[in-house]
Amino acid sequence: EVQLQASGGGLVQPGGSLRLSCAASGFAIRRAAVAWFRQAPGKEREFVAAFHRNSDKPLYADSVKGRFTISRDSTANTVYLQMNSLEPEDTAVYDCRASNTIILSSLRRPQMYAYWGRGTLVTVSS
Repeated sequence: EVQLQASGGGLVQPGGSLRLSCAASGFAIRRAAVAWFRQAPGKEREFVAAFHRNSDKPLYADSVKGRFTISRDSTANTVYLQMNSLEPEDTAVYDCRASNTIILSSLRRPQMYAYWGRGTLVTVSS
């Protein structure tokens, strides 16, 4: 059974940092694409960052480039999202999604992922 569990969210002040984790089971992350998405209240789900099995170069949304870093630990079968210089606009529920078949050009489309788990809330506020 495929499962994805996001964790690490919380309340942080503007300019602060958080690291989110996405623990995967039932499949190997090194053979899949794994992505982080977020959804703020009243807004559509937004792509944040992703790894694809066929590329060592991660993909980032312009809004987080230079502040967020996605990484993966194949031994732990876990994908991380290090978030620095957080802004109030980063407040959202963050979730991770995975797919064994998604193509590179579809990484930004949440509906193209076969698996996802419950998200974790990140609140950036003073």
